[in-house]
Amino acid sequence: MPRLPDDDEWLARERRAIGDRIRVERLHQNRTQESIFLAAEMSRSAYQAVETGAADARVTTLLKIARVLGVHVTDLLHD
Repeated sequence: MPRLPDDDEWLARERRAIGDRIRVERLHQNRTQESIFLAAEMSRSAYQAVETGAADARVTTLLKIARVLGVHVTDLLHD
């Protein structure tokens, strides 16, 4: 499959969009980043990287975050 010229930009936008949905849900629940990353048993820096879209999140990581937030993982992946 040929590489599309904007693959990197598209991936970065999608990572940020997922992070934005995580942040919106967290703030909607009036929760801190600390309460989420501790409950998800992950480091502060790893959680912050996911929430800001700075890092690729493994499926397991997204599942943990979704579980802690009480939402289905697809809610984090779709608008």
